[in-house]
Parts: sequence; structure tokens; C-alpha cells
Amino acid sequence: MSQNQGRSDASTQETKFPRGLVVRLFAYLIAGHIFAAFLYLLFTVGK
Repeated sequence: MSQNQGRSDASTQETKFPRGLVVRLFAYLIAGHIFAAFLYLLFTVGK
């Protein structure tokens, strides 16, 4: 019975993402921007 309880409303289920996925995506975005800023700094200093 507990399996059907989560599937009662499909529209709200489609918009929710797993919490781990959101945290990982946010961490990758932050790390990517920090890495890009570091590369920009290297090229700016290297001129």
C-alpha cells in the first residue's frame, strides 16, 4: 500500500528532484565557476 501512496499525484512527482541530485548539481555548478575563475585569473596574470 505504501507504494501507491507516493504515486497518487503524478504532476507533483514530475517537478520534484531527489535531494542528492540537487545538492550534487549545485556543487558542480559552484566548482565549475570557481575553476573557470581560476583559469581566467591564470590567463589574466600570464599576459
